[in-house]
Amino acid sequence: MPIYEYRCTSCGFQKEHLQKMSDAALTTCPSCGSDHYTRQISAAGFQLKGSGWYATDFKGGAAKSAPAATSGTPTPPCGGNCACHPS
Repeated sequence: MPIYEYRCTSCGFQKEHLQKMSDAALTTCPSCGSDHYTRQISAAGFQLKGSGWYATDFKGGAAKSAPAATSGTPTPPCGGNCACHPS
């Protein structure tokens, strides 16, 4: 559930409220009781940046290093054990 910031234009009271997105906006100030309690526009509580959160944060395990090349022929992506690369 998102947290919304509200401010009363009559008395200046300001508070954050945890509400469902489907809930109606609050209009009555809990401090002075006026009907000038309005929802404020505020910044999101998170930022998306970098090359991707999944690859850097939740994939798990250490990065696997490539096996050392022992021959001059590179290994195909399928591993070479398939119908397109007979043994």
